[in-house]
Amino acid sequence: MIKSNKLKIFNDPIYGFITIPNGLIFDLIANPYFQRLRRISQMGLSYMVYPGAHHTRFHHALGCMHLMQKAIQVLSFKGVEITEDEKQGLLCAILLHDMGHGPFSHAMEHSIVEGVSHEYISLLFMQDLNKKFNGSLTTAIEIFKGEHPKKFLNQLVSSQLDMDRADYLKRDSFYTGVAEGNVNSERLITMLNVVNGELVIEEKGIYSVEKFLIARRFMYWQVYLHKTGLVAESILIHILKRAKELLDKGEQFNCSKPLLFFMENKISKDNFNSNTLDLFSQLDDIDILSAIKLWQGHSDFVLSKLCKMLINRELLTIKVKKNPISTEKFKKHFQKFKKEHQLTDQETSYFVFSGSVKNQAYNVDNQNINILRKNGKITDVAKASDQLNIKALSMTVTKYYICYPKDSV
Repeated sequence: MIKSNKLKIFNDPIYGFITIPNGLIFDLIANPYFQRLRRISQMGLSYMVYPGAHHTRFHHALGCMHLMQKAIQVLSFKGVEITEDEKQGLLCAILLHDMGHGPFSHAMEHSIVEGVSHEYISLLFMQDLNKKFNGSLTTAIEIFKGEHPKKFLNQLVSSQLDMDRADYLKRDSFYTGVAEGNVNSERLITMLNVVNGELVIEEKGIYSVEKFLIARRFMYWQVYLHKTGLVAESILIHILKRAKELLDKGEQFNCSKPLLFFMENKISKDNFNSNTLDLFSQLDDIDILSAIKLWQGHSDFVLSKLCKMLINRELLTIKVKKNPISTEKFKKHFQKFKKEHQLTDQETSYFVFSGSVKNQAYNVDNQNINILRKNGKITDVAKASDQLNIKALSMTVTKYYICYPKDSV
């Protein structure tokens, strides 16, 4: 019998060749739970703004694992003790960290389920896989949950300078073509060290950290919080909300079994059981897109119009302001569209709505990025940097928006 060679190589457009280090990692990648990530968009509906942004969570997870391999090599070379079990735990934790994402990633995180984050669902997947792989993921789960005694292991997976951010900024910059987001992940990793059990960046890497934080700010305003992406994601959320509303009134819907399950049931942490996890594992972007294509022909004006808007990219107008939207302006658009189409206030709220978005590139109060000075002292990057804008990046910037149909005043 011919045994399959599990030490495969992936050809990645960002890093070149990515190697699978061992059989466990190969088996995790080959698992249907992980293969589902090929059908989950990394950036939701951002491809409506940046046509190249069609990469998936599968790409991203492999990239994160590759960077983690580099980080382990660098830290081990510098004398930081990481056991073989911990190395395996790190690779598994970062590989599986995004498994809990629903269709279109963040866009529908609280639409499919209520009050259940993708991190929580990722943990459920990891616990389920741990049973199937005879406890091989126990250390990975400890690291993922932040319960491992070595704090820096969790910081490599989840912090303000983790392998997740190091990959997605570089990857998303590449696929969108937004050059300002291109960070030097390899340089950052080379500067990593551990002091008193916590992750630090050596002083000579401070400029790379500054560029990393500035790049993150650019990417949020130019890409992740782009106004067209915001309105497209809002319409997507409203489509599912309206479909659920109609379903509650007894309407019949054509869609996949997994999607119908999450529309018919209110799923929270309390009732997210193994059956729910199995159905969630069958849910991806294809379920949502195929449903939206079908629902274009639905008899309900609200659902039909929202679906056509998204499929044909005939989106709502969105205006972004520094100050909150005036009540007078909001009412003008609201009443006009309501009167034109003879809708109720509730129906009109699907087309005319306002909201706000926040951007904070660096949080000085949570999981700081610490710089290791040449004299051995540890300083927060905001204090260590000679650039005043690093302090500015730690401030939360809020912008306000209003969305309304194009034919509205």
